[in-house]
Amino acid sequence: MKTATIDPARLTLLLNELRLPASKLMWPTFAGQADKEGWPAARFLAALAEHELAERDRRRIERHLAEARLLPAKTLDSFVFDAVPMISKAQVMAIVGGDGWIDKGANLLLFGPPGTGKSHLASAIGLALVEAGYRVLFTRTIDLVQKLQQARRDLVLESALDKLDKFDLLILDDLAYVTKDQAETNVLFELISARYERRSMLITANQPFGEWNRIFPDAAMTLAAVDRLVHHATIFEMNVESYRRRQAVERRKGPGRPAEYATPKNSASD
Repeated sequence: MKTATIDPARLTLLLNELRLPASKLMWPTFAGQADKEGWPAARFLAALAEHELAERDRRRIERHLAEARLLPAKTLDSFVFDAVPMISKAQVMAIVGGDGWIDKGANLLLFGPPGTGKSHLASAIGLALVEAGYRVLFTRTIDLVQKLQQARRDLVLESALDKLDKFDLLILDDLAYVTKDQAETNVLFELISARYERRSMLITANQPFGEWNRIFPDAAMTLAAVDRLVHHATIFEMNVESYRRRQAVERRKGPGRPAEYATPKNSASD
């Protein structure tokens, strides 16, 4: 029986038409290994398909990382959990492990004074979720609020909110910097309401709920916003001294002394 001749150029063209870029690139390598080791056809096809799927996942994660706008170099591995002893690393790892909360539209809320690692932890959680296949957007709250304000002026607010729906998790950093302005707080409240029980949010804030009347213009809106955010939420209170300030103090002490991490505010002095 005569063996059919394979036209490499035609095969490459066919794989390109089928939109299988990884297979187009790697099939000669896999084919060579299959010929050398005597693979059956099914094994060759399986190996090529697995490689294509792995590359597709890698490219998707790259796209999602680019659109997420996460803070650079902020990972869970680089987060100093010892600096914030009230945060359980095991709990955080369980959260990013995908226990179903994000599929149910539940929220995460991080409270604490400036410099305690809220933004780092928020971005690191976002990164872990992107790597797990979710779509995430990290943004300063004031930046997004101003974009939504402009969308309202252009009469396209509903469309702008719909576009945010593609993100499984929306990370709003520094909620406190939204000014107590009717227009700003109205669009923020509409965003919270639009995602309620549908899409998850992660919010960092310097002030506890009791001080949110500085953000929203009236008590009714404050209560309504808080109610929607906490209904299905995990809350982390990072009430420690500023890690950045503590590092600056250690640097001033000079070399030769071990670094000290942030400690609870009311702990005994050294």
